[in-house]
Amino acid sequence: MSYTVKTASQGSRELIAFRIGEQEFCVNIMSVREIRGWTAATPLPHAPPYVMGVINLRGAVLPIVDLAARLGMDEAEPNARHVIIVTQVKSRIVGLLVEAVSDILTITDDSVQPVPEVSSDLEKQYARGILAIDKRMICMLDLNALFPDQESEAA
Repeated sequence: MSYTVKTASQGSRELIAFRIGEQEFCVNIMSVREIRGWTAATPLPHAPPYVMGVINLRGAVLPIVDLAARLGMDEAEPNARHVIIVTQVKSRIVGLLVEAVSDILTITDDSVQPVPEVSSDLEKQYARGILAIDKRMICMLDLNALFPDQESEAA
């Protein structure tokens, strides 16, 4: 047997894990700008159903997306325990409403399992893999797939 020491250049990366309902998801930490408490959003007319509205983030208008609704789950009913993960998706800044941030994970590419074939096409489109860590199943999301260019512009 031979062992290889993994370094960042060999596929090691950090992810931020968060909860929506009973499920855990994660995204690449490099796309996260900040994590902030829930702030009520001002609704936008004709916005997609998963766009809750906008907030003022230090003088910039930040669209807030209910990630549960975007993933086809029940819409969130935000309260003081919810958080907004401010992310950069391509050239846009988008706030993701989630229930709680649960962990920062350091993983290697070989720890990511493929999305099962029984998943819907919608799930396969957004999910980049599944992590089985400490009896937890965490779905790795691709933010670029969740927010294609035309939908980013709508937000």
